[in-house]
Amino acid sequence: MNFRLNPRKTETLRLLAVFAFCAITLLSVNCQRADTAPINDMVTPTPVYTYEIVHTYPHDPGAYTQGLIFDQGQLLESTGRNGKSSLRRVELETGRVLQQVIVAEEYFAEGISLLHEKIYQLTWQHQLCFVYDHQTFKKLGQLSYDGEGWGLTTDQHALILSDGTSRLRFLSPDNFSVTRTLNVVDGKEPVTELNELEYVKDQIYANVWHQQRIAMIDPKSGKVTGWLNLDGLLSPKEVADEEGVLNGIAYDEKTDRLFVTGKLWPKLFEIKVKR
Repeated sequence: MNFRLNPRKTETLRLLAVFAFCAITLLSVNCQRADTAPINDMVTPTPVYTYEIVHTYPHDPGAYTQGLIFDQGQLLESTGRNGKSSLRRVELETGRVLQQVIVAEEYFAEGISLLHEKIYQLTWQHQLCFVYDHQTFKKLGQLSYDGEGWGLTTDQHALILSDGTSRLRFLSPDNFSVTRTLNVVDGKEPVTELNELEYVKDQIYANVWHQQRIAMIDPKSGKVTGWLNLDGLLSPKEVADEEGVLNGIAYDEKTDRLFVTGKLWPKLFEIKVKR
């Protein structure tokens, strides 16, 4: 018996086969995308480093440290709180105050930076930066800025200001005009409450308020390239004030020494980063 398919049925079967092939191919592509999407979206964890204490120095336990700079074998320090704010030159080995300017009691002093033989000292909420002669501490003038002042450092070109948010502002040292802004992120998350700043080996180191760690920030991208975990550096029993937190970073570029302290801390530490 001869058997022949109806031409219309043959065409229908052919079309169904084509549709089935397309559906299977599309499903396969979507599955592949679903499998690879989480991998593409994954963020590599930011490295966390620890420390080694190289040396411990005395530090004035009454100094509410807001800014710290290593300068020719000594420290420049800005202390805060109304009625207790000051700019100091401190002997590293003893913690003794060698030179000091008392800031008017209505101002709450914050971070400092040294650039072109001038010291710049922020105030917290008065939107003023005091400018002093590096050697004499004579006040040369003042500059204004918007918002709060927390930390200050320099890349030797611009001044870099933190204001308690995840934003850093690069400012002209001449008039404090904003030349650019940098949003700091850890992976995809903004890092807020950035506080005291220090420029270290082409990175910005930043204390984070009430945290026992320092963020290492790429000054071009704003990405946190690493965290320096300083847990256990100072015993909680050594500071009674709840605001006696880690705050203060200074770097000696010539000898590659890193110093850290905190508000009202009785000690200042030279540390080495363990990677």
